Amino acid sequence: MAEFLIETIGLPVWLSWTAIAGLSAFLILNVIAGGALVFIWAERKIAARIQDRLGPTRTGGRFGWLQSLADGIKLLAKEDLMPDGADALLFRIAPYVSFCASFCAFIALPFAFDVVGQRLNVGVFFVVAVLGLEVFGVILAGYASASKWSLFGAMREAAQVVSYEVPLGMCVVVPVMLAGSMDLVTIGEKQAGWASNWFIFHDPFTFIIFWVYYTCALASVNRAPFDLAEAESELVAGFHTEYSGLRWSFFFMAEYGSMFLVSALAAILFLGGWNGPVPVSKLLGLSDGMAVNAPYALRLLGCVNLFLKAALGVFVMMWIRWTLPRLRIDQVMTTCLKYCTPIAAAMFVGVMLWQLFLPGGLVPGSFQNAAGVREGWLEQSGSEESVNKDSLSGITPSRRIAEVSR
Repeated sequence: MAEFLIETIGLPVWLSWTAIAGLSAFLILNVIAGGALVFIWAERKIAARIQDRLGPTRTGGRFGWLQSLADGIKLLAKEDLMPDGADALLFRIAPYVSFCASFCAFIALPFAFDVVGQRLNVGVFFVVAVLGLEVFGVILAGYASASKWSLFGAMREAAQVVSYEVPLGMCVVVPVMLAGSMDLVTIGEKQAGWASNWFIFHDPFTFIIFWVYYTCALASVNRAPFDLAEAESELVAGFHTEYSGLRWSFFFMAEYGSMFLVSALAAILFLGGWNGPVPVSKLLGLSDGMAVNAPYALRLLGCVNLFLKAALGVFVMMWIRWTLPRLRIDQVMTTCLKYCTPIAAAMFVGVMLWQLFLPGGLVPGSFQNAAGVREGWLEQSGSEESVNKDSLSGITPSRRIAEVSR
């Protein structure tokens, strides 16, 4: 897109890239804000159905479609209060720190082939690392609120997130090892084709580690039954007890944005990403199977596919919240240290041995060995020759990005 603005329209380079960055940020912000509106309404309806109620039925019609929007308007109109003993600066910036961590992680998250804010060859590392920074906003909120309940909630969140980062990291490394790359676009394209190509079906160890990842993701985004940081039965409301109005809503936007992010990351790492279970476009002759040559309509369809998978992951989180009771803090830490971490380590070793002895899968040729896979920004479509520096200088970055060789 930036090359189009530079070469066709003739805009300066700095202005073109600034415009593209602003457009990407605007679209990502709308994904988070719009997703929060939909997911808050969905959680109300799911909770109501599980509890044999109807949920919102009046605001916006029969199904209460506008209930989340009405709640947002109410929060904007609320008075923004701050306790007398609070640290004014830290208290004010804490919600924005949490939201910015969730927002920035979306920069490297691809929604389809080349539909990404900024494609990084270390995209997995970037997303997981930046998402872990959200806890700093929680710690600041608990410390600056001058409330023991908020401080207790922040301490719980810090201990929980730092602990669950360990098994979460081991789970994420498995798809990286299978794909031979940390580029999320490359990992997604390695699973193109039929559903049997998805990494969750690669071997029994990867199937198990997907559920370990989902459990750790629940804990990392502070969702029940791991929501000890805001346990209303113990800590009033936890780290955001003293917050109201718009700043309180930023905490919730960060939470729902992170829920969507970890679900979309699970879809890319284990569930084929934007690829459907059946390669319909290739079977109908609409595509040659190479994502780099796919028309934009098919890439948009891939975005819809990824959104549906991520939304399903978020709905399961809501289902779990209203089904399982909240754990105690010692049970939360025990689940991490005695169960998730050893299981993730054992499954990692299992996948490593599977790759060593059965690189092509149980059925020979069902999975390609990833030993020779290079990073996505170095790959060339349909070419096995190395590209020197001079030839790269005459190719636009969008053409430099190539499809994973199959």
